[in-house]
Amino acid sequence: MIKVELKDGSKIEVEEGKTILEVAKQISEGLARNSLAGRVDGEVKDLRTPIKKDCKLEILTFEDEDGKKAYWHTTSHIMAQAIKRIYGESVKLAIGPAIANGFYYDFDVEKPFSEEDLVKIEEEMKKIVKENLEITNYTLPRQEAIALMKQRQEPYKLELIEELPEGEEISFYDQGEFKELCAGPHIMRTGSVKAFKLLNSSAAYWRGDETKQTLQRIYGISFPKASMLEEHMHMLEEAKKRDHRKLGKELDLFFFDETAPGMAYWLPKGFTMMNVLIDLWRKEHKKRGYQEFSGPQLNSSSLWKTSGHWDHYKEDMFVLTDNEGAEQALKPMNCPNSIKVYQTKLRSYKDLPLRFSDIDVIHRYEKSGQLNGLFRVRMFRQDDSHNYVMESQIKDEIKDVLEIAKRLYSIFGLDFILTLSTRPEDYMGELSLWNKAEEDLKDVLNELCGKDNYRVNEGDGAFYGPKIDIKMKDCLGREWQMGTVQVDFQLPLRFNLSYIDSDGEKKTPIMIHRALFGSFERFIGILTEHFAGAFPTWLAPVQVRVLTIADSHKEYAKEVEEALEKAGIRAEVDDRQEKIGYKIREAQLQKVPYMLILGDKEVEGKAVGVRSRKEGDIGQMPLNDFIAKIKEEIETYAQ
Repeated sequence: MIKVELKDGSKIEVEEGKTILEVAKQISEGLARNSLAGRVDGEVKDLRTPIKKDCKLEILTFEDEDGKKAYWHTTSHIMAQAIKRIYGESVKLAIGPAIANGFYYDFDVEKPFSEEDLVKIEEEMKKIVKENLEITNYTLPRQEAIALMKQRQEPYKLELIEELPEGEEISFYDQGEFKELCAGPHIMRTGSVKAFKLLNSSAAYWRGDETKQTLQRIYGISFPKASMLEEHMHMLEEAKKRDHRKLGKELDLFFFDETAPGMAYWLPKGFTMMNVLIDLWRKEHKKRGYQEFSGPQLNSSSLWKTSGHWDHYKEDMFVLTDNEGAEQALKPMNCPNSIKVYQTKLRSYKDLPLRFSDIDVIHRYEKSGQLNGLFRVRMFRQDDSHNYVMESQIKDEIKDVLEIAKRLYSIFGLDFILTLSTRPEDYMGELSLWNKAEEDLKDVLNELCGKDNYRVNEGDGAFYGPKIDIKMKDCLGREWQMGTVQVDFQLPLRFNLSYIDSDGEKKTPIMIHRALFGSFERFIGILTEHFAGAFPTWLAPVQVRVLTIADSHKEYAKEVEEALEKAGIRAEVDDRQEKIGYKIREAQLQKVPYMLILGDKEVEGKAVGVRSRKEGDIGQMPLNDFIAKIKEEIETYAQ
């Protein structure tokens, strides 16, 4: 018998060699029916995996992220099997992973898939599901695996196998006649996939390399219940209406041009929003002792070699050679510049924590096929800070950082989830320091979130330290990777950073990397979709539009505009010779929070006719009363 510790901390005894599915049945038949995979000592495994030693075990269902991934990964195999059945050997298989919201599979085909093709593929997938094929896993020696893929004429699979080390056992999954090179995990049978939809197809490069073969990628989604699929499809339709690229153009916020791929042009209205967010960010950080600096955009390769980015990140950097033959790079992150600021003085333990923040523009070479509006760009402003602390200060500093995150997200009415990523196998540094840092992070998360109200990704930390990732949910329930808080033991050592401790000895500080919005560009893209372009009054680029009924009201409109601007309210006047109904409709399409309608009565009484984007016609009120009302709304960050 072996001992198994479950997610809730309870322990059970099971017979050695029982599979994860059999353990799930021992716990509960209901749990077994809903189980999709298991997490054994932090590693996700098939339900068919035998348990051979004492361990921690979590049974994963569709409620769990890794459970969803196993389900979606299996659906991608069902899709590939259907395509092979329909098109035969003319189709070559590439890869088909689960992704954040569903799955995709890449195929080498003679011509792109059409909408009619997707319908045909879905019908064949339904047949495979109805057949309820058992999914089996086995391994082959490397040479046998190579021979199998040659026999099946699968060049992309062959390439993947040939890159694996000699002597490696290669994992395969079979379902009926379909054999797939795959590490898994997968669910037990095809019949468990109850509801699915193929969403679209597009071109994609093999392994994301623009110099390699162009493939056809099909995206899809699947769920255990038809009602869940219906709900998801409704969400996708709503998301199309909220697409930030579409709204950015309609609301005159930003645009992209082919002369600068992945780099946004910010129009006056969009840049106004950018500055409002930056002002908010500065205000919240200044009162917590953060010091803002700005560093060079271009640094010598020597800096990036010392930091380690040259060896590990060079292919994602914009590298150039100057007129004297020296290599330089546009900075892809701010940490080395922050370190240079730290090194300008001899630091004392009395100076720590020392918090250097910056919002400099940074550049990263994202492949053209990965660019996606403001969500994936090559140039952006990251809301960075690098905080230097003593080991004893890690816990309090992390707590303070997460309190700022909580404050900022609450202003937007956004919920967020925290994920702790722990020590990976290739970690660097002293084990005792890692253990201390991880315990500190867990204590902070338990205090702020409550035990079990945050996620743990065992072994997913950076090689230089554990981290906490911030994931945000928008009004459609979509989850976004936002900020991150990372404890770094290594960069301070690489740059020989030090401070004088209370005993007069030199010590090495610990560096905390942190970004809360992630990047202002991406955050504005997310907010645009979250609010569907109808931004709260405090954030809206134009907060009030003043509308005249007739030319005789133009002079008073100018007075109203000046009074609003004097009060710090962003306003514009529409005094065109158009009908008032047309002006109102246009202001509504531009999603302006308030319209002030001016006619004879308003001019005579020095008042304004107020129309709200949310509430409709509010009625007439004195101008000063309206200014007081909107100022309170702005100052309290009302939604």
